Amino acid sequence: MRDKKKLLNNLLGKVREIADGPIDRDKKLLAICERLRENVAYYDWVGFYTVDSSKRNLVLGPFVGEPTEHVTIPFGKGICGQAAERKETFVVQDVSKETNYLSCSPRVRSEIVVPIFKKSQVVGELDIDSHTSSPFTQEDREFLENVSKIVSQLF
Repeated sequence: MRDKKKLLNNLLGKVREIADGPIDRDKKLLAICERLRENVAYYDWVGFYTVDSSKRNLVLGPFVGEPTEHVTIPFGKGICGQAAERKETFVVQDVSKETNYLSCSPRVRSEIVVPIFKKSQVVGELDIDSHTSSPFTQEDREFLENVSKIVSQLF
């Protein structure tokens, strides 16, 4: 448990470095996706969605992992859409038990979605799929919520 906390703290520092770096936003977001996926074994798909507020949709941005057909998600639809609509983190340890779930891959077993806020409005989301059932802990949630706070400066 201590090793995981150390890993996540180190990773958070790397996320800060990337966010503060000189490259453009999408390259920063992609670099953050890559760093998260490379360092946490059960983060199998990592991506960002941005909000198109005029249509109340989420639009797929930089990601790493298998391609997805879900490049636009309406607020309220699927785990991502629900997180955007309710403005809260969603942790789903077993996606097979969800009735409002958009499957990106039959290999996905669990998902965590963390909204990104700017002036109390959802401007994007960090979405992570795992091929493992029930992998996400409170430490993951807190870590990813901190990642989203750092990333909010890019919006």
